[in-house]
Amino acid sequence: MKKITECSSFIKEKISIEPQLGIILGTGLGRLIDEIEISEEISYEDLPHFPVSTVEGHSGRLIFGKIGQMPVMVMQGRFHYYEGYSMKQVTFPVRVMKMLGVSQLIVSNVSGSTNAEINKGDLVIISDHINLQPENPLRGQNLDAQGPRFPDLFEVYSPRLRQQALEIAAANGYRAQEGVYASIQGPNLETKAEYKWLHKIGADCVGMSTVPEVLVAVHCGLEIFGISVITDKGIPVEELEPVTLEEVIAVAMEAEPKMTQVIRQLIEKMTV
Repeated sequence: MKKITECSSFIKEKISIEPQLGIILGTGLGRLIDEIEISEEISYEDLPHFPVSTVEGHSGRLIFGKIGQMPVMVMQGRFHYYEGYSMKQVTFPVRVMKMLGVSQLIVSNVSGSTNAEINKGDLVIISDHINLQPENPLRGQNLDAQGPRFPDLFEVYSPRLRQQALEIAAANGYRAQEGVYASIQGPNLETKAEYKWLHKIGADCVGMSTVPEVLVAVHCGLEIFGISVITDKGIPVEELEPVTLEEVIAVAMEAEPKMTQVIRQLIEKMTV
């Protein structure tokens, strides 16, 4: 708690807004920054107790400002368990967001499809998740001031925001549907057998992030919206092809304008 307070206090002295909405941007999804009327930027390296992203496609900055009338705090680059960080380090920024006044959270990521009806470049509005990570950020002493010992996960992802996002996507002619996101440790991609298994257990897409941050956001009482850009396909396995990070980033960047448009218009509805 001391580290969260120290980092939050440091940030408060540097910024001129009180953020209401937190946004976490995934691999190759940094162009939402262009939609922000930026007031301050802080490098992760300059923040006390803050991890530093080591993954290509993650810039490593906190951006403060407004999207329309909404005061926002944006993470341009996230952290992953596979980088060697603990889950508490991975989710540290969400605790800081809460302490700075954030009440809503948007999380974005790229993922592989485990549903034959979901293709490269599609948007998936996350309706639920399957947590296959080897560690839980809520393990250990509970922060009673921030949330309950046993947070309920009955309705993790806001139904109203999901519905609004689907309507926005449809109005813009984008392929989008709700889906279940499976979160694995990584950093390796999945085998054919693993893709088959993920499909069988109900996952529509799979990635290596998001769920840890979401668990802490639920614990903190934040309203959550999750969106994923599909960058590769694992089901049917007959269509499975070798994938490189460069290819993932290229597909993400091509689809990113669609995700940005959905998020921007969704934020407009939040402030109505």
